Amino acid sequence: MSATIDGRPIEARAGATILDACRDAGLDVPTLCYLETLTPVNACRVCVVEVEGARVLAPACSRRIEPGMVVRTRSPRVDLSRKLVLELLGSSVDLSTAPTLEPLMREYGADPGRFGPAPATVRQSPKVDNDLYMRDYSKCVLCYKCVEACGTDAQHTFAIAAAGRGFDAHISTEFDVVLPESACVYCGNCIAVCPTGALMAKHEYDLREAGAWKPEVQTATDTTCPYCGVGCTLTVHVQDRRIVKVTSPLESEVTRGNLCVKGRFGFEYVNKTG
Repeated sequence: MSATIDGRPIEARAGATILDACRDAGLDVPTLCYLETLTPVNACRVCVVEVEGARVLAPACSRRIEPGMVVRTRSPRVDLSRKLVLELLGSSVDLSTAPTLEPLMREYGADPGRFGPAPATVRQSPKVDNDLYMRDYSKCVLCYKCVEACGTDAQHTFAIAAAGRGFDAHISTEFDVVLPESACVYCGNCIAVCPTGALMAKHEYDLREAGAWKPEVQTATDTTCPYCGVGCTLTVHVQDRRIVKVTSPLESEVTRGNLCVKGRFGFEYVNKTG
């Protein structure tokens, strides 16, 4: 179908969202809560665009493109909205381990400090109640990616969900129990989709705390998981000749970025034999 984006006529595929059409046309629209393997939840509003004739800005990640639609991905109204969203996020949570947001802050001239001298939630301490990963809600932006990955989009475990309302809203286990007493199966798929480091493998967290996490010198190599016959693709991250993290590529037809507890965390035996 024909539409116009930023003054350019484009042909969009049937069923495409505005974000799909923009990316197909080589146009960049920032996102935070969106991931191509998850159902859009319209939580962050970073991807909003202006649709001619519409009263409000539209979330590009879920709004379907329509024939004859005229879209502006950058306009004073769009830029102001994105700037305000980024400022509100930066004023309420610790974004120090959210690398994708730092360039956006600069691009839109966001100044979270005008809402207060320090993020309001950083006084929370990280929750470390197991050997595999930690939860730091002072960095959580409530993007709901972890909830989607734990639910029907990937794992179907439903160990975590949004709890509370307003300023008390947070991601929680059922009845706020510690992780080992929850339904969690430690697949770590929530970690894989978290954009801010609010969920992090404990091994990585410990290295960061010790000042020994050095992503600039890490190498990444794709291989096949040795634990079973499914054939999951692993991306092995190595630092100082030791495996420090295992992920899986989103484009893998087998995993779509997801792994089980063995694939994601069962690498320490390699380090111990090296």
